Amino acid sequence: MRMTVNCDIGEGFGLYRLGNDAAMMPHIDLANVACGFHASDPSIMHETVRLAKRHGVKVGAHPSLPDMQGFGRRAMVIAPAEVADLVTYQVGALKAFLDAEGVALNHVKPHGALYGMAARDENIAAAIADAARPFGVPVLGMAFTAHETVYKGKGIELIPEFYADLEYDGDGNLILSRVHDAVEPSKATARVLRALREHVVRTTSGRDVAVRATTVCVHSDTPAAVAIAAELARALRQLPA
Repeated sequence: MRMTVNCDIGEGFGLYRLGNDAAMMPHIDLANVACGFHASDPSIMHETVRLAKRHGVKVGAHPSLPDMQGFGRRAMVIAPAEVADLVTYQVGALKAFLDAEGVALNHVKPHGALYGMAARDENIAAAIADAARPFGVPVLGMAFTAHETVYKGKGIELIPEFYADLEYDGDGNLILSRVHDAVEPSKATARVLRALREHVVRTTSGRDVAVRATTVCVHSDTPAAVAIAAELARALRQLPA
């Protein structure tokens, strides 16, 4: 199975835009659409769904902690029950626009700090799984974390994910920065191909840790994101089936 490329997208607000969504769409397979809590608004959500539909890109919900000012990249102390309600609310909002366009909801992918919290905290991961279950779709997350163990235990399919444009720390944890640093497209692609072939990634401590993934993320707000996605997509298409 070819590794897919996914992108966190539709992350503008009002007159403000973040990333070039139209330029990214031709190079991705899965669009994780912001649902209004860290970015986006109803018009941008609808516009992004239409854009993905035109390009044949599958659409998933990208729910966040309620932190627009911090772009959902700041951890919060929040009860699991509230997490489940927040995720349900956001996925439901996106699904309304998908239904209006005749597009199926493909997956759910927690955003930013919520993603990191769920990787470490089984109660938060369980809340996300409980919210995703009624929608009948898989959840994107990291193998070898609470994402995998909890979602599996809850009967939720995990789509294991690797990151082309973020670093991993010495313990294999994703380093979730509020502002993403620039990454050379060739370097990002080489790291993804190594993860695909050797199932490891080099951490910031200089050692390799195990990874497993069937999809790779490029953030739309990473500098040169379009160039990264384009080079990565070309490289993945050239791999044998």
